[in-house]
Amino acid sequence: MKTNMFVKSHGLGNDYIVLDSEQLDFELTPERIKRICDVHFGIGSDGILVKVPSSIADFGLLIYNTDASLAENCGNGLRIFSKFLVDYKYTNKSNFTIDIMGRLIHSTIIEKQDGRVSKVKVEMGKANFTSSHIPLDFSKTECVHETIVIDNKEFIINCVSVGNPHCVVLRDTLDYNELCTYAPKIQALPMFPNGVNVQFAKRISETEVAILIYERGVGYTLASGSSSCAVASVMVKNKLTLPQVNIQMPGGVLDIAISSNWDITMIGEVQEIAHGALSKEMVY
Repeated sequence: MKTNMFVKSHGLGNDYIVLDSEQLDFELTPERIKRICDVHFGIGSDGILVKVPSSIADFGLLIYNTDASLAENCGNGLRIFSKFLVDYKYTNKSNFTIDIMGRLIHSTIIEKQDGRVSKVKVEMGKANFTSSHIPLDFSKTECVHETIVIDNKEFIINCVSVGNPHCVVLRDTLDYNELCTYAPKIQALPMFPNGVNVQFAKRISETEVAILIYERGVGYTLASGSSSCAVASVMVKNKLTLPQVNIQMPGGVLDIAISSNWDITMIGEVQEIAHGALSKEMVY
């Protein structure tokens, strides 16, 4: 009997609902995804993580944004999914692989509290400064800055793909209202035909960076793993920080390491919020 089980967890305030496709007795349509993510008509979350079969990894994962679009990568989601797999006995291993739309990710459980996963390390793949995800080729330049003008206001942008597309905007100060005003306008630029995740970033020191995040398909979020990886990559590329960077967000802190060949490692906390069964009144 299929249970329609769900688990809701967060990584630094970035919350996701985890579902096992083999335990659902209904089709996960865009309308249902939006309803489940809605804080009033559903459970409420920044997205849905769905465990699916994989032929190339230990586990397969689909990541849905709140607007039902698919995300190519999600650092907080990967940590949440890793915790789910171990806590709910899908695996007894501390190291395993996850397939996200054909990309192979390596995850390692590094800390538990009372027998449940509390901290996870994820090898996020490579930072790519030239790909179909980004509009300009920054691969051969030391400085990746470009300047754009929106409403007569200049922004220094830096584009990078970490499996999904990011636009990092360097700022001297961080302002929530400025982010929410201009990030949607940046996302709508013709140079980003598939949208883009936007981060406003402020360098604090050679090992610390503060950021605010506006995600594609979601909006403002308290934290983002892939955004942290993107910002760290840009900071290292521009020689603004050391390769090991502490990324500070409203929801908390992630430790990001960038190797000499642009491989990215992320370490961060994760916590379960609730678990239960989806009501038939909601999903039917």
